[in-house]
This record gives sequence, C-alpha cells and structure tokens, in this order.
Amino acid sequence: MRTSHRTSFLFAAVVAGLTLSAPSLPVLAQPAAPAAPAVASDAEIARVEEYLNGIRTLKSDFVQVSSDGAAAEGTFYLSRPGRMRIEYDPPVENFIVADGRFVYFWDAEMREQSNAPIGSTLADFLLRGDIRLSGDVTVTDVQRDGNLLEVSLVQTKDPGLGQLTLVFEDQPLRLRKWRVLDATGQMTEVALQNPQQGVELDRNLFFFRDPTRRQERD
Repeated sequence: MRTSHRTSFLFAAVVAGLTLSAPSLPVLAQPAAPAAPAVASDAEIARVEEYLNGIRTLKSDFVQVSSDGAAAEGTFYLSRPGRMRIEYDPPVENFIVADGRFVYFWDAEMREQSNAPIGSTLADFLLRGDIRLSGDVTVTDVQRDGNLLEVSLVQTKDPGLGQLTLVFEDQPLRLRKWRVLDATGQMTEVALQNPQQGVELDRNLFFFRDPTRRQERD
C-alpha cells in the first residue's frame, strides 16, 4: 500500500498522542465545539469505560488510511497499564513504543527518536490502569449508527490538541477503529483487523531499542 512520511507522523500524533512540545510532530486542528452529550448518553459512556477497563492485553493488525489517499498497514500491541507498541509493515520502518513511563516514536528516515511522558499524551487515558472518560478527558459527542457506537473526546484543559473518535461495534461491544482530524482538516482512520484480547505478549515488545545500535552490532 502507498505510504508517506507524513502519514507516519500523523499516526504518531493520533495513537501515541504526543504533545506539541515533542519535536517534529504536527499540530492537530482545533476541533469544533460540539454540544455536550445528552444525559441519555451517560449509560453508553459507562459501558465504554467498563469495556476499555476490561482490556488488559490486545494484539491486532491495522489498516491506516487518510483522506488524501495515503495508507499503511501494521500491527498494534497493547498491554495495560502503560504499555503499547505500533509496528508498520515493510517498507515502513517507523515504530512507536510506550514503556510505562514514556512514549517513543522512531523516525527511520531521520534515524532519530522523539519522546514524551505518557501522562502528557492524548492516549494516556487508554493506557492508564483505571480508565475514566471524565476529568482530564472530556467526551464531546456520542453517536449511534446502526450497530456502531462512536465516542469523541478531547483533553479537557486543552481541546485544541486534537479530537479523537473511538468507534465500537456493539452487541458485543468491541473497539473497531479510531479517527482524528489533522491541522489541514483531513481525517485519518485506523481500523483494527482480527483483534485478539487477553493474549500473552512478550514484555520485550514494550522497551525502546535504538535500531541503529542493533545494526552496528550486526
């Protein structure tokens, strides 16, 4: 599939949620201020919280597509609390790792990494031990379309850092994809394929190792 360096950076911003203080990352668009979700949505939000808290480990293939046609594939690993890894399929060599304290993004073209504390990222709510879609995270909209449930959220203190929409398949509730709006108004969607929950994952997946040092040893 066609890929672009911009797409890789955008995925870093979406999934790793790196803050604007991290170098070389794009500024996300200021989301529109939608109306607060109706009280009737509180039950849906509670179901989503319960579901997300029930995920301890997850492994899934993914397909990433942006509205400009750029696309990529790879594998997503999650081990809560605090650990995550995103690997792209060749020829893309970029990857993202959260080790419980920091989120690292490896830029293979520049041969350098950037990082930020997990607590300063948009994705912190998904990596924390107790997920709550309130407090420092604000749910801005809840929509249902047939068997799909969509929940949009922003950082409470600074919603201008970006808006993330989680898309669930219902009955039973399962995370299927997420979307984000970038600074140019383009939407990027990451769809999970064949997700597996409760799988055993190698802890070594969640440590950042500089690929250049491995290449030097080889």
